[in-house]
Amino acid sequence: MPDTGPRFVSRLTRNTLALILAGGRGSRLKDLTRWRAKPAVPFGGKFRIVDFPLSNCINSGIRRVGVLTQYKAHSLIRHIQKGWGFLRGEFGEFVELWPAQQRIAETAWYAGTADAVFQNLDIIRNHDPEFVLVLAGDHIYKMDYGSMIAYHVESGADMTIGCIEVPIERARELGVMGVDEDDRVQTFVEKPEAPPAVPGREDVSLASMGIYVFNRDFLFEQLIRDSDSPGSSHDFGKDVIPHVIDRYRIFAYRFRDPESGEQAYWRDVGTVDAFLEANLELIGVTPPLSLYDEHWPIWTYQEQQPPAKFVFDSDERRGMAVDSMVSGGCIISGATVRHSLLFSSVRVNSFSYVHDSVILPDVEIGRNCRIERAVIDRACRIEADMTIGVDRQADEAAGFHISEGGVTLVTPDMLGQELKRVR
Repeated sequence: MPDTGPRFVSRLTRNTLALILAGGRGSRLKDLTRWRAKPAVPFGGKFRIVDFPLSNCINSGIRRVGVLTQYKAHSLIRHIQKGWGFLRGEFGEFVELWPAQQRIAETAWYAGTADAVFQNLDIIRNHDPEFVLVLAGDHIYKMDYGSMIAYHVESGADMTIGCIEVPIERARELGVMGVDEDDRVQTFVEKPEAPPAVPGREDVSLASMGIYVFNRDFLFEQLIRDSDSPGSSHDFGKDVIPHVIDRYRIFAYRFRDPESGEQAYWRDVGTVDAFLEANLELIGVTPPLSLYDEHWPIWTYQEQQPPAKFVFDSDERRGMAVDSMVSGGCIISGATVRHSLLFSSVRVNSFSYVHDSVILPDVEIGRNCRIERAVIDRACRIEADMTIGVDRQADEAAGFHISEGGVTLVTPDMLGQELKRVR
């Protein structure tokens, strides 16, 4: 089992069961989620998105985790089985896969976030937690959940909602909370036209992170009530939270950097533009999210790969990468890579140029190619002399996806290549 260092594990985290909702389609990521659920999308050179909430649980001392899967889960299931089997069941530690099993009725797939948890109430009861931590499986951040659970207990809350402070103009795209001076939640609205401001700060709103702490019995009570409610969509944000706000003690927990007190890093990489931007942020000299933090490591399944290699060094062709991150198994053979992120086992052949791009694992880029501001999906074979991300009309004619921000997305299917598409 990996050594997470001298981290204090409190009774609160030890008695917490975490549930990661990992069944989302992630349709705004377009073809990146055609064959995989959003939490299984690769991120950061060697990770999957789901590795971030999972690592947060382990680093926070929460060693009982259920991962709820549904949409095209094969890639996600394989990753969890390979990379997250190091916990010891005889010590009551586990990362379990909880697929949609029609446990309530033969036609009952997970209908919403609340329903996904409701359909597993019998499993939750068997684990007998004191607190249940419900997490979205598709966001990028590092967070000590122990601090949030402690806040939940200290405030005497029935439910606590993790939130971030966002500019009020951005809040129109999110679920937003109105709070009083003590951060007790007064209102909760999805994508409001006029978002409520934080008391004393008219330019800032509190947006939900999709992170909830519940007292166990309170969660059971609300999920059973919601299941019996005609017309409910069985979603935490749309149905459960609006119902409980006026009746119970619901508090907002502001996610802040423990050292600076400023807003902590949190990204929803839900669009192709956001995916490219968040990956390229990691390259910076002082990135907003450091993957080199020894005190808060991100765990994952890692194939055994040789070191990255850069070959040829002449004026005609020079294998080099500048202002970039290059993962193990990559070979830059007489090509130039600038301000880009390459996942494992990428080969870039002679005289090619890659700039402002994210290249997922097992991609081979032929000779004399030019790739700019693009996302190349896993296992693509880019033929020699191809140009991607330079001529929008040519990209559209080739059947590539062009995002609102002008990012070109290329997948094996678009290239007529069917290999390894579910990985």
